[in-house]
Amino acid sequence: MAIIPESKMSQEVLAWRDPSMDSVLGTETPKDPNKGYIALLGWSINAIKAAQKFDRRYIVVAPDWAADFCTANNIPFIPWDFVRLNDRSMEIAEKLKAEGVDVAIPLFEETVEWSGAINSVLLNNPRMYGQSILFRDKALMKRRAQLGGIRVGIFEEAHEKDDIIRFMKRVNQTLLKLDGDPDDPIHVKAFDKAGCLGHRMIRTLEEIDTIPDEEYPLLMESHLSGWEFAVEAWIHDGKIKFLNISEYVTLGYSVFVPATKELESWREAITKQIELLVKTFDIQFGLIHPEYFVTSDGTMYFGEVAYRPPGFKAFELIERAYGFNAYQASMLVFDPKSTKEEVDAFFPREVVDAKGYAGCFGVYPRRRVVSKLEMPKECIEHPYFESHELVAPAEETVPDRSAFGTHWGLVFFFGDDPIKMRDLLKSQEELDFYV
Repeated sequence: MAIIPESKMSQEVLAWRDPSMDSVLGTETPKDPNKGYIALLGWSINAIKAAQKFDRRYIVVAPDWAADFCTANNIPFIPWDFVRLNDRSMEIAEKLKAEGVDVAIPLFEETVEWSGAINSVLLNNPRMYGQSILFRDKALMKRRAQLGGIRVGIFEEAHEKDDIIRFMKRVNQTLLKLDGDPDDPIHVKAFDKAGCLGHRMIRTLEEIDTIPDEEYPLLMESHLSGWEFAVEAWIHDGKIKFLNISEYVTLGYSVFVPATKELESWREAITKQIELLVKTFDIQFGLIHPEYFVTSDGTMYFGEVAYRPPGFKAFELIERAYGFNAYQASMLVFDPKSTKEEVDAFFPREVVDAKGYAGCFGVYPRRRVVSKLEMPKECIEHPYFESHELVAPAEETVPDRSAFGTHWGLVFFFGDDPIKMRDLLKSQEELDFYV
């Protein structure tokens, strides 16, 4: 895409200019024509800024609404609607191939399938599209994991309310529950959404009635009692090049990296599980974000795996802790022109090279009616507090949370003690940020 001179931009477009961007300042890192040309699928300002400081050529593929920002900030851009795969789906792959792009990198969940379709053309590997479906459809994903000998819980698909009732009764019958015993909970999740979106824990049969009809079909899973954690692993030539373990304090609320010594003590076992995952899903390159449970006896259960950057600003936390840019790391391992030596030289050593512990907390209003944002002293006066991205409420009535809900913004911390970090993040749950 040609860059439009400032003199030919309207004032409306120029209003989107960010004077701090390298592409505006003229300080963008020179691009090496011998290295890969990368398409970023989706929208992430931090990914774009990382690309501008990296030596690979890049182009952003995002919806039409990003056009003015990209024009104003000299960002190479192709508009594309990711809403659904359709008869024109091949067009974007052909456009990128004609542009000379080598590989497409998904930036969020809904572009994973697109990256598979596009890369099957760019890399002349038709299997990549089928592989991307495994990363999107949680039921297919679990079946593939089972075929590879990976331990998973009980799961089934639900197309209507009666399916969930039958599943919950069968699970509790299997657990030898007697009349009067409380039911073991089950989980229901959207087939193809990221993170906690559409995720509900069902404890009673009555709660099934609260699920709207439009959320079906769903994936149903048995509840796994154990320590849940996430992994970010960069893969190149079928081998793990860097493996980070992210420790959840409370799912949907808080996470920090690196993990405590207690969780890191499982690193060898976790690494073996990720190697099995890489083999089972035939992953040759890219960034994977799997979630697991480990029980008290060391048994590890697979939750799910994503083929895109994780939520809760995990990439930013990893950069704060280790110093390397996780978006650039993904560009490096996706690029088919990257060499083993270049990849090996990019990553630090896990845990020992971390400068400290970086964590964040997702804020949910605890009151039904709020009027303002008020940062608690217990938060901002703590020596680990660094920044937040919370904004004043747009309306006073707090909408009801659907399933796990969506946080209103993140608060970031950094310190040198993982136990203090864990306790600090847990304590945030008792604070009111919106009053």
